[in-house]
Amino acid sequence: MIQQEEGTTSLKGHFLISMPNLSDPNFSSTVTCICVHNHEGAFGIVINRTLPGGTLRDVFKELGLPAVPETADHPVHIGGPVHPGHVFVLHGLPFTWDATIPVTDTIAMTNSPDILEAIAGGFGPRRFLVVLGCAGWGPGQLECEIVENSWLTCPASDDILFSAPLSDRWDRAARSLGIDPRLLSENSGHA
Repeated sequence: MIQQEEGTTSLKGHFLISMPNLSDPNFSSTVTCICVHNHEGAFGIVINRTLPGGTLRDVFKELGLPAVPETADHPVHIGGPVHPGHVFVLHGLPFTWDATIPVTDTIAMTNSPDILEAIAGGFGPRRFLVVLGCAGWGPGQLECEIVENSWLTCPASDDILFSAPLSDRWDRAARSLGIDPRLLSENSGHA
């Protein structure tokens, strides 16, 4: 359900599904989880791109954290072109970390060191994605891109986010709307 936030319609807790006509290589064939959307703009994290060869072992080493084997080999994801050196974590319950923003009732985003320490030690959230970078839109920018048919939207799904294979997330998000993405046209029009 689309939320009302500060007098504006909010897509917080939704996925953006890129349309075939979206030519920006940062977002081609992506699914982005919107974490914040208000009158100041929008903030989201791409959920279906990994950093080639990047693992949590590399992140933990950079932060000086010892890692348990269960988490060290998890891939690192590319969350978007903004702040590519910042680490963000999309995760399930619990939402008890220092800088946690609830996205839905079952998904949150955290960017504080305590969650990384917990994941490295094996006592973090059971379901998580560690990402470098994010996506951002200024006031009204995302709304304009939606009107221009750059994106479809659907409610965020923790099943797609945490359980679907990376290569299936775009397809599964589109199909959650009853759309076969192979039939989407690169051309758009308005009646």
